[in-house]
Amino acid sequence: MKMQRREVLGVLTAAAGSALLPGAFAVAERTTAANPNSLPKERVTGVGGIFFRAHDPKALAQWYQDHLGVFVTPQSKDDPVWNQQAGPTSFTPFSEKTNYFGDATKQWMINFRVGDLAKMAAQLEAAGIAVKVDPTTYPYGRFARLHDPEGNPIELWQPVNAATVK
Repeated sequence: MKMQRREVLGVLTAAAGSALLPGAFAVAERTTAANPNSLPKERVTGVGGIFFRAHDPKALAQWYQDHLGVFVTPQSKDDPVWNQQAGPTSFTPFSEKTNYFGDATKQWMINFRVGDLAKMAAQLEAAGIAVKVDPTTYPYGRFARLHDPEGNPIELWQPVNAATVK
Protein backbone atom coordinates (compact mmCIF):
# COMPACT_ATOMS: atom_id res chain seq x y z
CA MET A 1 0.00 0.00 0.00
CA LYS A 2 1.44 3.36 -1.02
CA MET A 3 1.28 6.03 1.70
CA GLN A 4 1.08 9.79 1.31
CA ARG A 5 3.88 11.83 2.94
CA ARG A 6 1.60 13.10 5.69
CA GLU A 7 0.51 9.54 6.51
CA VAL A 8 4.17 8.57 6.76
CA LEU A 9 4.76 11.42 9.22
CA GLY A 10 1.88 10.18 11.32
CA VAL A 11 3.12 6.61 11.41
CA LEU A 12 6.70 7.63 12.12
CA THR A 13 5.74 9.94 14.96
CA ALA A 14 3.77 7.12 16.52
CA ALA A 15 6.69 4.73 16.07
CA ALA A 16 8.93 7.26 17.78
CA GLY A 17 6.70 7.17 20.84
CA SER A 18 4.78 10.36 20.10
CA ALA A 19 1.29 10.89 21.43
CA LEU A 20 0.25 12.35 18.09
CA LEU A 21 -1.60 9.22 17.01
CA PRO A 22 -3.25 7.54 19.99
CA GLY A 23 -2.99 3.76 19.81
CA ALA A 24 -0.54 3.71 16.92
CA PHE A 25 2.47 3.26 19.20
CA ALA A 26 1.22 -0.21 20.09
CA VAL A 27 1.46 -1.21 16.42
CA ALA A 28 5.06 0.00 16.23
CA GLU A 29 5.82 -1.79 19.50
CA ARG A 30 4.41 -5.09 18.17
CA THR A 31 6.42 -4.78 14.94
CA THR A 32 9.67 -4.25 16.84
CA ALA A 33 8.87 -6.99 19.36
CA ALA A 34 8.17 -9.45 16.54
CA ASN A 35 11.70 -9.03 15.19
CA PRO A 36 13.94 -7.33 17.78
CA ASN A 37 17.07 -8.25 15.80
CA SER A 38 15.92 -6.24 12.79
CA LEU A 39 17.28 -2.99 14.24
CA PRO A 40 21.00 -2.28 14.30
CA LYS A 41 22.69 -2.36 17.73
CA GLU A 42 24.04 1.15 17.24
CA ARG A 43 21.74 3.75 15.71
CA VAL A 44 22.01 7.43 14.93
CA THR A 45 20.62 9.69 17.65
CA GLY A 46 19.34 12.51 15.47
CA VAL A 47 20.08 14.81 12.58
CA GLY A 48 23.47 16.46 13.07
CA GLY A 49 23.36 18.80 10.09
CA ILE A 50 21.66 19.68 6.85
CA PHE A 51 23.99 20.35 3.93
CA PHE A 52 23.04 21.38 0.41
CA ARG A 53 24.31 23.34 -2.55
CA ALA A 54 23.15 26.90 -3.17
CA HIS A 55 23.72 29.51 -5.87
CA ASP A 56 24.38 32.15 -3.17
CA PRO A 57 25.13 30.34 0.11
CA LYS A 58 25.64 33.49 2.22
CA ALA A 59 22.39 35.12 1.09
CA LEU A 60 20.44 31.89 1.50
CA ALA A 61 21.87 31.29 4.99
CA GLN A 62 20.85 34.83 5.95
CA TRP A 63 17.30 34.23 4.63
CA TYR A 64 16.92 31.06 6.74
CA GLN A 65 18.19 32.92 9.81
CA ASP A 66 16.02 36.01 9.26
CA HIS A 67 12.77 34.21 8.44
CA LEU A 68 12.93 30.81 10.13
CA GLY A 69 15.41 31.36 12.97
CA VAL A 70 17.88 28.77 11.66
CA PHE A 71 21.50 29.68 12.36
CA VAL A 72 24.28 28.42 10.10
CA THR A 73 27.19 26.43 11.51
CA PRO A 74 29.07 28.64 13.99
CA GLN A 75 32.45 29.91 12.85
CA SER A 76 33.58 30.86 16.38
CA LYS A 77 32.65 30.02 19.96
CA ASP A 78 30.70 33.29 20.19
CA ASP A 79 28.40 32.55 17.24
CA PRO A 80 24.88 31.33 18.07
CA VAL A 81 24.06 27.65 17.58
CA TRP A 82 20.75 26.40 16.21
CA ASN A 83 19.36 23.99 18.79
CA GLN A 84 16.27 21.99 17.97
CA GLN A 85 13.67 20.87 20.43
CA ALA A 86 12.99 17.19 20.88
CA GLY A 87 10.29 15.84 18.64
CA PRO A 88 9.57 13.34 15.91
CA THR A 89 11.60 13.40 12.71
CA SER A 90 10.58 11.78 9.44
CA PHE A 91 13.27 10.31 7.20
CA THR A 92 11.60 9.42 3.92
CA PRO A 93 13.28 8.83 0.55
CA PHE A 94 10.78 9.51 -2.24
CA SER A 95 10.55 8.18 -5.76
CA GLU A 96 12.56 10.30 -8.17
CA LYS A 97 9.28 10.88 -10.02
CA THR A 98 7.37 12.32 -7.04
CA ASN A 99 5.34 15.48 -7.50
CA TYR A 100 5.35 16.14 -3.77
CA PHE A 101 8.25 18.62 -3.90
CA GLY A 102 6.68 20.59 -6.75
CA ASP A 103 9.49 21.51 -9.18
CA ALA A 104 10.93 18.25 -10.52
CA THR A 105 14.45 19.73 -10.56
CA LYS A 106 14.46 20.04 -6.74
CA GLN A 107 16.04 17.03 -5.10
CA TRP A 108 15.26 17.70 -1.44
CA MET A 109 12.75 19.33 0.90
CA ILE A 110 13.03 20.25 4.57
CA ASN A 111 10.08 19.83 6.93
CA PHE A 112 10.37 22.10 9.98
CA ARG A 113 8.24 21.58 13.10
CA VAL A 114 6.60 24.77 14.39
CA GLY A 115 4.66 25.61 17.54
CA ASP A 116 2.02 27.82 15.91
CA LEU A 117 1.52 27.44 12.16
CA ALA A 118 -0.82 30.43 11.84
CA LYS A 119 1.63 32.79 13.56
CA MET A 120 4.59 31.49 11.55
CA ALA A 121 2.67 31.84 8.27
CA ALA A 122 1.59 35.39 9.19
CA GLN A 123 5.17 36.32 10.07
CA LEU A 124 6.47 35.00 6.75
CA GLU A 125 3.69 36.65 4.74
CA ALA A 126 4.39 39.97 6.49
CA ALA A 127 7.95 39.65 5.16
CA GLY A 128 6.60 39.18 1.63
CA ILE A 129 7.06 35.40 1.52
CA ALA A 130 4.26 33.39 -0.11
CA VAL A 131 2.96 30.63 2.16
CA LYS A 132 0.30 28.10 1.20
CA VAL A 133 -1.39 26.76 4.33
CA ASP A 134 -3.13 23.42 3.84
CA PRO A 135 -6.69 23.95 5.17
CA THR A 136 -6.96 20.31 6.28
CA THR A 137 -6.19 19.39 9.87
CA TYR A 138 -4.77 15.87 9.82
CA PRO A 139 -4.86 13.52 12.84
CA TYR A 140 -1.20 14.39 13.49
CA GLY A 141 -1.19 18.10 12.68
CA ARG A 142 -1.34 20.89 10.13
CA PHE A 143 0.98 21.79 7.25
CA ALA A 144 2.05 24.74 5.11
CA ARG A 145 4.36 25.03 2.11
CA LEU A 146 6.73 27.79 1.05
CA HIS A 147 9.95 28.11 -0.94
CA ASP A 148 13.28 29.68 -0.07
CA PRO A 149 14.75 32.34 -2.42
CA GLU A 150 16.36 29.62 -4.56
CA GLY A 151 13.07 27.78 -5.01
CA ASN A 152 13.76 24.91 -2.61
CA PRO A 153 10.52 23.60 -1.10
CA ILE A 154 10.01 23.95 2.65
CA GLU A 155 7.20 22.33 4.58
CA LEU A 156 6.09 23.62 7.97
CA TRP A 157 4.41 21.15 10.32
CA GLN A 158 2.49 21.97 13.47
CA PRO A 159 2.07 18.66 15.29
CA VAL A 160 -1.25 18.03 17.03
CA ASN A 161 0.38 18.37 20.42
CA ALA A 162 2.37 21.48 19.51
CA ALA A 163 3.02 22.22 23.18
CA THR A 164 5.69 19.50 23.02
CA VAL A 165 7.63 21.37 20.31
CA LYS A 166 7.38 24.96 21.53
